[in-house]
Amino acid sequence: MADRKLYLGPLTDNRRWDMVNIRPDDVVVVTPPKCGTTWMQTIVALLLSGDPEVEPELATKMPWVDIRFREMSEVAERLEAMTHRRCMKSHTPMDGLPHHDHAQFICVFRHPLDAHFSYRRHLANIHMPFFSHWFPEDDTDGVTFRRFLDAGAEGYDGDAAPLAHIIRHYKAALARVDRPNVSMFHYADMTRDLPGTIARVADLLDISHPPHVFEQLVEAAGFDNMKAHAERFAPGGGTGFMKSDTDFFHSGTSGKWVDVLTNKEISAFDAVMDSCLTPEERAWLEYGSAGQI
Repeated sequence: MADRKLYLGPLTDNRRWDMVNIRPDDVVVVTPPKCGTTWMQTIVALLLSGDPEVEPELATKMPWVDIRFREMSEVAERLEAMTHRRCMKSHTPMDGLPHHDHAQFICVFRHPLDAHFSYRRHLANIHMPFFSHWFPEDDTDGVTFRRFLDAGAEGYDGDAAPLAHIIRHYKAALARVDRPNVSMFHYADMTRDLPGTIARVADLLDISHPPHVFEQLVEAAGFDNMKAHAERFAPGGGTGFMKSDTDFFHSGTSGKWVDVLTNKEISAFDAVMDSCLTPEERAWLEYGSAGQI
């Protein structure tokens, strides 16, 4: 941990990574919450198996290492016992993860406002009362959005996925994206061109499948298919972790803040983004390749 930032919150503890023996062919999906984590993990699971009917079982087969809900010794033992190529998930920024030259780190981002509104809905769909004061059910005064803008990137604040944490994620990935084993994807690009996204991931992982199999994998990774089979694809699906597995895949759309935030709130968001990012950086974080200046 000496050369890594410390990220501790009520949900996560990045020190848990110290118990994972990273293998050269591992795949680590690294994202802020609600930026396409499950989608990318599903793509990886489909590619690794070559089976459009694969059961991802994300919570156990492709675990979220940072989360405190499971004893880390049990998670580490389960990972060590796996003989197949492994995929793991992290919501810790790259500057808090172990540095390895061969394992593939796939970072996924989304417009921060879309991620924020998706996270609001997600927290309402799970049994996690310790965030209720951050995300009050009756928020007529706009407390939730003010905290999104004002909160810090680390500690208790970080697990509430504020803007500072998303920007920290982004900058930490940018600082390492020149490495051959670190890549960046955007949710908007995944939505616009899913076949191209899956082909790019396949190339990164050095995996190939016949064209007819590839077409089946693309269809399986589509939003409509994942929502229709929510118990199969949602993290912890079928276990009661969420109130509704189907609601985990609410819409998959962008622009959730339009006609919801006031002009003053949007101006405050703009001010934070412009103070932290260059115009080019901001354009990509919000809109992916379509936002390139």
